Amino acid sequence: MEKIALKIKNWVRQNPKEAIILGVILLFAAFLRLYRISEYMTFLGDEGRDAIIVRRLLVNFDPILIGPGTSIGNMYLGPLYYYLMAPALFLANYSPVGPSVQIALLGVGTTFFIWYIARVWFGKTAGIIAALFYALAPTVIIYSRSSWNPNIMPFFSLLTIWGTGKFWQERKFRWLPVIGMGVAFALQSHYLGLLLIPVVVVFWLSTFFKIRKSESVRHFVRQTIYGIILFLALMSPIVIFDARHGWRNFAAMRTFFTERQTTVSARPWKAIPKIPKLSYDITTRLVAGKNETAGKITFVTIIVLSIFVFAKRNSLKDKTRDAFGLLSVWLAVALIGLGLYKQEIYDHYYGFFFSAPFLLLGGISQYIVQSTKDIGKIALFVVLGLLFFVNLQNSPLKYPPNRQLQRSIEVAKKIEQEVGKEKFNLAVIAERNYEDGYQYFLEKRQAPVIDIDAQRPETVTNQLFVVCELPKEKCQPTTSPKAEVANFGWSKIAGEWEVFGVTVYKLVHSD
Repeated sequence: MEKIALKIKNWVRQNPKEAIILGVILLFAAFLRLYRISEYMTFLGDEGRDAIIVRRLLVNFDPILIGPGTSIGNMYLGPLYYYLMAPALFLANYSPVGPSVQIALLGVGTTFFIWYIARVWFGKTAGIIAALFYALAPTVIIYSRSSWNPNIMPFFSLLTIWGTGKFWQERKFRWLPVIGMGVAFALQSHYLGLLLIPVVVVFWLSTFFKIRKSESVRHFVRQTIYGIILFLALMSPIVIFDARHGWRNFAAMRTFFTERQTTVSARPWKAIPKIPKLSYDITTRLVAGKNETAGKITFVTIIVLSIFVFAKRNSLKDKTRDAFGLLSVWLAVALIGLGLYKQEIYDHYYGFFFSAPFLLLGGISQYIVQSTKDIGKIALFVVLGLLFFVNLQNSPLKYPPNRQLQRSIEVAKKIEQEVGKEKFNLAVIAERNYEDGYQYFLEKRQAPVIDIDAQRPETVTNQLFVVCELPKEKCQPTTSPKAEVANFGWSKIAGEWEVFGVTVYKLVHSD
């Protein structure tokens, strides 16, 4: 640690201006992610479910072998995110704000990591530009301030790519186990982490064929085996779970990738026509602050400058040329993979390559600053100025906080006040939410909430509290098709309250 501290101190002395700019960027990134985080963070059913599971791990020592379910395909992720989340939840005294702060700090760390990689690969200008726009990007900020399994993927995917560059460019094969760890974490945050594997394999094969006749091949293979062992060890909990349950998850994955032709195409060439539109969407959503005009300008600019850099590739330093090659393969695999997906692509699907467009922007900017005349530099800074403006203009902090966490707390308090010591059931009527966000605080306060199981009549209590997030005229708590309401049976309203913008009903059985 002393050596690291000394290196940092010496670097700051040698680069005082860069250190100040980097410090401002990191402080800015921290502010945009941590400001009123308890009010801006997402806390709905998924986040409540995760908090319930991790709290039970900490309080009841229930081991976790499986992670969250996916939205399609009836598949489950591994549990690594839950174990990563546990210390933060414990240190925050079981407040869900703790894991969200952890994600925000990881986002700041990713900003620093992007600066470091861009600086090493391309130069000082690249590092500052890549880090600045990653810190400012509204989409990145939104997914950097809530506790959700996909939100760790940007860091671990970047770690995987950095490790790939280290063993490919510098022949530092000890990074192969780090890659095994990075892929395991990325894959257990979202199954799109699978698209990191082809990138690693391409450069592994490239390295192997270059060194296969040298003495270092043994070290390379040995470190590869260590990386595979570490990957398998981190994936083992979900494998154990699957083995105990008839390999249901494996069967769901096989069906998803081989039979669900309405979701994923098995023909790679089908992705090619989608690549231009995908590239534009990625540029607009990530780099251009979701501003359509800025997205078009930036997309065209990046394409033109990328062609220009490619044409001049022989004049680039080996490290820079290799870095552009690594980025190109990473983005190409991402575009082909997403192009094979036939349904709507949400912003968090980009998590496994969040960093790539910003690194590319930084690298191109560095080349333009170093290698073109004034007109090229002026054009670049006009585009960067536009991007800076639209990203600030569309900052998530411009909008009022959702206060979902506070709503969950207040509703849970009201239900606890009304329920007394009697057992009760819970239901939520909403467009995009379910019970676990409220249930987490009820369990935390040791309220006797019971989940209704249609196969077990004894789980039906004498009272059902229904939280309706819809306009009151659309609630209809006694006739809702929601499973928890239907399984409660014929009922009537025994109480009704307005709490934090939602309506809470108490239902009892009809005579």
